[in-house]
Amino acid sequence: MRVVFMGTPEFSVPVLDALVEAGHEIAAVYCQPPRPAGRGKKDRPTPVHARAEALGLAVRHPASLKSSEEQAAFASLNADVAVVVAYGLLLPQPILDAPTRGCLNIHASLLPRWRGAAPIHRAIMAGDAQTGICIMQMEAGLDTGPVLLRQATDIRPQETTAQLHDRLAPMGADLIVEVLARLSDLTPEPQPEDGVTYASKIDKAEARVDWSRSAVEVDRQIRGLSPFPGAWTEIAGDRVKLLASTLADGQGAPGEVLNNTLRVACGEGAIDLLRLQRAGKGAQDAETFLRGWPVAARTRLNSE
Repeated sequence: MRVVFMGTPEFSVPVLDALVEAGHEIAAVYCQPPRPAGRGKKDRPTPVHARAEALGLAVRHPASLKSSEEQAAFASLNADVAVVVAYGLLLPQPILDAPTRGCLNIHASLLPRWRGAAPIHRAIMAGDAQTGICIMQMEAGLDTGPVLLRQATDIRPQETTAQLHDRLAPMGADLIVEVLARLSDLTPEPQPEDGVTYASKIDKAEARVDWSRSAVEVDRQIRGLSPFPGAWTEIAGDRVKLLASTLADGQGAPGEVLNNTLRVACGEGAIDLLRLQRAGKGAQDAETFLRGWPVAARTRLNSE
């Protein structure tokens, strides 16, 4: 098929590679514009932009698709289908209508659960047992379109957003290739009204750990916000990101370190901190972190 690919972050890259590998003609790649990054604040192309250029594909990165000029340019590509995955811009109706077979979205949840911007984070933070990938026909509503194909996967007990992301990305790539091969035979399934939830964008205000919450909730928060923006606490007045954890036995005052290996009491139960990151330094496992900065038992985290 003649495909317009629309995606921006690392999650989208395996999908682009899979479409090329499957022999589809990529008419153009759309992604977010380059933005300042790094110490020099120079414009840096997005992961999809960089990969598309490496593949010799035409790249377009308009700031918006609302203008008639951009919509005409998109329509002139004469695409059979657009494949959209974590693109980051709303598609106006003229864009949705332009490809002959419409626009297909790869969404990282089991719709209608977790429509919206942060489905992987929210699934872990909510304690969902499963998530997955849905291939959806796009329409004007937010992730409301009928589903062509879905695949579920269990969320593992200690899995972080980064780890689940890395499993779901190739799943999405395989599933969209299958959908395009079977497109004429698949029947779109409308999403049920029951079970709709919204995965709102992650707010950095959610990241500070409240140790009075249960260990189950704190563990989900740490894993769900890893690596970005990263749940955090204060140790001896310094902010430290918490990037991996697991449930543990123990009790004490909320935020109290219970041993010399960073077991921390919560409002109910305790957790072991497995991976941490001090400001300006790289992420470290707990053992390495403690060699450079011992944290004694009975230390209280987030204390003034």
